[in-house]
Amino acid sequence: MIPVRDTPHGATFAVKVHPRARKTAVTGIYGEGPDAAIKVALSAPPVEGRANEALIEFFAEMFGVSRSAVTVIAGAQSRNKVVRISGRAAGDVEQELSLRMANQE
Repeated sequence: MIPVRDTPHGATFAVKVHPRARKTAVTGIYGEGPDAAIKVALSAPPVEGRANEALIEFFAEMFGVSRSAVTVIAGAQSRNKVVRISGRAAGDVEQELSLRMANQE
């Protein structure tokens, strides 16, 4: 599983995005150990921040939080991003990501 960290502002984790995919979904894990990231396919193109907006909306729905609770805190112009989910503990985020990964297989 990917490392999810607790911070004073919420849980953070690494994401590797694949824009312009057929559908938006969690597609696997990229890398190993402390550098591992969750792979997410996004149907939105990487133009004018649309992929970031799609990622925020996807995670807000997945974790049952408002869009304002999801923030791309690093990598806004990159496929490698760090996302923060405010108001959620690392354990809750890990559990939800594990469920998504199990349903994907």
